[in-house]
Amino acid sequence: MNSFGATILDAEGHRLTADEKALFRDSKPFGFILFARNIDTPDQVRALCDDFREAAGHDAPITTDQEGGRVQRLRAPTWREWQPPLDFVKAAGAKAAEAMYIRFRLIAHELYALGIDSNCAPMVDVPGVDTHEFLYNRCYGLDAASVAMMGQAANDGMLAGGVLPVIKHIPGHGRATADSHFELPRVTAPHADLERVDFAPFKALRDTPMGMTAHVVYEAIDTAPATLSTRMMQVIRDDIGFDNLIMTDDISMKALSGSLSDLSREAIAAGCDVILHCNGTLAERAEVAQAAGEMGEAALRRAQRALSYRQKPDDIDITALEAQLEALLGEGVHG
Repeated sequence: MNSFGATILDAEGHRLTADEKALFRDSKPFGFILFARNIDTPDQVRALCDDFREAAGHDAPITTDQEGGRVQRLRAPTWREWQPPLDFVKAAGAKAAEAMYIRFRLIAHELYALGIDSNCAPMVDVPGVDTHEFLYNRCYGLDAASVAMMGQAANDGMLAGGVLPVIKHIPGHGRATADSHFELPRVTAPHADLERVDFAPFKALRDTPMGMTAHVVYEAIDTAPATLSTRMMQVIRDDIGFDNLIMTDDISMKALSGSLSDLSREAIAAGCDVILHCNGTLAERAEVAQAAGEMGEAALRRAQRALSYRQKPDDIDITALEAQLEALLGEGVHG
C-alpha cells in the first residue's frame, strides 16, 4: 500500500511553479484544494489538476469549496451561480431534498468536468439564534433532522456525479458566535445538548467519505479546539461513529494559535488524518508538509477507504435535470 503525505495543499496561481512542483514531488500530498485565484478557464483548471497529480505522483483527490452562495469558487459567467443554501432550501419548500440532490448533482457535473473530484460539502452545522453571520445562510435548515436530510441529498448528488463529499464542520459549528477565520469560538452548551442537536447530523451522515474539523472549543468536553483535542476526536470517532478520513479545517486560520509546524503535529497527534493548509507561502507549505509527515497506518486505511468511494458519474441528461430543477423552484431561483 503506497503512502501519502498527510497534507492537502494549494497553489498560488493558475499553474504550478517549478518550486511548487518540487515540493509536491518530495512531499507527495494526499490531496489538493483550489481557490478562486486558481480558476480562470476550464482548460486552465484541467491543466492545473493534471499538474497537481503529476507532481504528487499519484491520482490525488482535488477538492474545492463549491457550496453555493457566498462560498463558491466556480462563478458566472462560465459556471452556474447558486443561491445561499439556506435560501435555496426555503425556496424549495416541501421539495427541498429533491432540489438539493439536483443542485449538488449539477455542481458535481461542473467539478468533475474540470478534474476536480471532491467538494468541501455538505455543511451540516445546525444554526441557532446566535450563529455568526459568516455561517448562518450557508446552513441547510434550522433543525438537526432537516439539516441531516439535506446533507444526505447533497452527498447522494455528489457521489452520483463522481465527486467525493467532505462533511463539515465536524462535530458542529452552528453554536459558534465568532468567525473561526479570525478568532477561536467557544461553545458552552451542555454535552447532552450537543449530542442531541449539533452532533446528530454528523452521526446520521457518518458514512461520508471525508470530514473536516471545526476549530471550536466545546467547553463541556475539553478546553482545546476540536482540531487539536484528543478527547474531541474520541467523541467524533466513538460517539458520533465517524471512522472515515478526517482533515483539519485550514490549519492557518486565526482561531488556532501557535506555529504551523506545532499545530500540524498537535492535530495529527490528536487523531486528525490529514492537515489542510491554505493561503500560505511556499515556505509555510513546506513547513506543514514536513511537520505532518507521512500518513500513519490507520490514516492510510481511511484514505484508501475514502478513495474507494470514487465512481464514474451516472449517465444523466443535464439539460433535463436543469429543467427539473426549474420546475421545482420556479424561474430564476437557482441562477
